Amino acid sequence: MRLPVYLDYNATTPVDSRVLETMLPWFSEHFGNAASRTHLYGWTAEEAVTNARKQVAKFLNVNPKEVVFTSGATEANNLAIKGLFEKKSVRGKHIITVATEHKAILDTCHHLEEWGAEVTYLVPSSDGLISLQQLANVLRKDTILVSVMYANNEIGVIQPIREMATLAHSVGAVFHSDATQAVGKVTVDMHSDGIDLLSLSAHKLYGPKGIGALIVKQGIEISQQLDGGGHERGRRSGTLNVPGIVGLGKACEIAQKEMKSESERLKLLRDRLEQGILSQVPHTFVNGNIAARLPHLTNICFEDVDGENLLLSLKDVAVSTGSACTSASVLPSYVLKVLGLTDDQAYASLRLSLGRFTTDDEITFALQHIKEVVEQMRVGSLM
Repeated sequence: MRLPVYLDYNATTPVDSRVLETMLPWFSEHFGNAASRTHLYGWTAEEAVTNARKQVAKFLNVNPKEVVFTSGATEANNLAIKGLFEKKSVRGKHIITVATEHKAILDTCHHLEEWGAEVTYLVPSSDGLISLQQLANVLRKDTILVSVMYANNEIGVIQPIREMATLAHSVGAVFHSDATQAVGKVTVDMHSDGIDLLSLSAHKLYGPKGIGALIVKQGIEISQQLDGGGHERGRRSGTLNVPGIVGLGKACEIAQKEMKSESERLKLLRDRLEQGILSQVPHTFVNGNIAARLPHLTNICFEDVDGENLLLSLKDVAVSTGSACTSASVLPSYVLKVLGLTDDQAYASLRLSLGRFTTDDEITFALQHIKEVVEQMRVGSLM
């Protein structure tokens, strides 16, 4: 067993060997530019992109023409929100989102406020869920966009996306969802869910970093944010990352075949780890709703423990205290603070996220290691 045991799959996933194998020829053997329309090298690359576009589209039940490749979910979120605002701001400037969204959403909304946008930040209940009534209460005739994360990256809570999309559409608003953490873990069907714009990233589902997509439902207009060439049907200019796109397509193909059984396996492992901690380590509790959540993740608070020392002491288990995108911050998790946790509780909370390569033995080891470290810390604090 390799140490430290990796339990931070929500931060990033290792590239699946099958994905890597599919990608490798596109770095050297098939190196053409997909925009080169006058020779075989370009045609071959374009064909590979077309195939990957179909793989992504099939996985999400959309038309391949609706898939716009980006550098990742952060760019996709920016393109969705800024691009929609630019197109729709004549009709209205009101945007609704959630206070526990990823920073790629929150920071983008803050930026648009400087451009005249009026943003409503919904505050979830203590379990992380937003009620439909909350959303209904703030919808207005000039609401142009509702952006709600499909599943939270820190606590894994899954929002009632389908019902929220229906409410948004009732006032003529576009519905966007950052589904980065949900895609590949639970079934995401854009058509059935009523989502108009959806963001995803390959490195969260065993594909490479630096590639993602924004799915734009036919009929939805957004302004491109990168000018220069009119690639991706005029929605996102720039030379296509063919190896990355091929990798994303393959990752989606694998996930579509294996997601159901894999999610069931990970839920059993997650539950064993979670229940073991709650039963064997006193003064612990789970953050967020335990029913409507991702199957592979738990976020647990260890009360009466110094959070920084806890993380440093867990040398043989790789975990996090929150989003990888804010790990450089010394502040407590803003997501957990919104849920009502104190600073000390937020600091002392660990996000444990399992993945495709997590084994039963690793869970056994992680449980014992966490238990021993917490017990030693609590004994030490009494001396």
